[in-house]
Amino acid sequence: MNIRRFESADERAVVALWQRCGLDGPRNDPVRDIALKRSWQPELFFVGELDGTVVGTVMAGYEGHRGWINYLAVDPDAQRHGVGRALMLAAEDSLRALGCPKINLQVRSVNEAVVAFYRHLGYAVDEVISLGKRL
Repeated sequence: MNIRRFESADERAVVALWQRCGLDGPRNDPVRDIALKRSWQPELFFVGELDGTVVGTVMAGYEGHRGWINYLAVDPDAQRHGVGRALMLAAEDSLRALGCPKINLQVRSVNEAVVAFYRHLGYAVDEVISLGKRL
């Protein structure tokens, strides 16, 4: 698998992947989110490619205090083959190179398989409450 930075030619494949993985929802507009990421730290938006096909993505961000992970997605047919792990390592290495001391991410509490995946990578549930406000 080849991990590289997102390119504009990837947009259709990435949107289709996110739809296939259920990451598009009423409050998640993939096209808008891609455009926003391309305007802010685009070097932290990665795709995983296998035989010329996008099979995974991860967006990372760093605001100087904490790193964040968004849109980690792996095509269901490519799951359990190290794609997610490789994408996370690429994101972690990029954040580490920027001096990032800690990475945060959010997972829906009902998504036990994804929580288990992150635990396997060394992530732990922080004893905090995540708050949000839509603007």
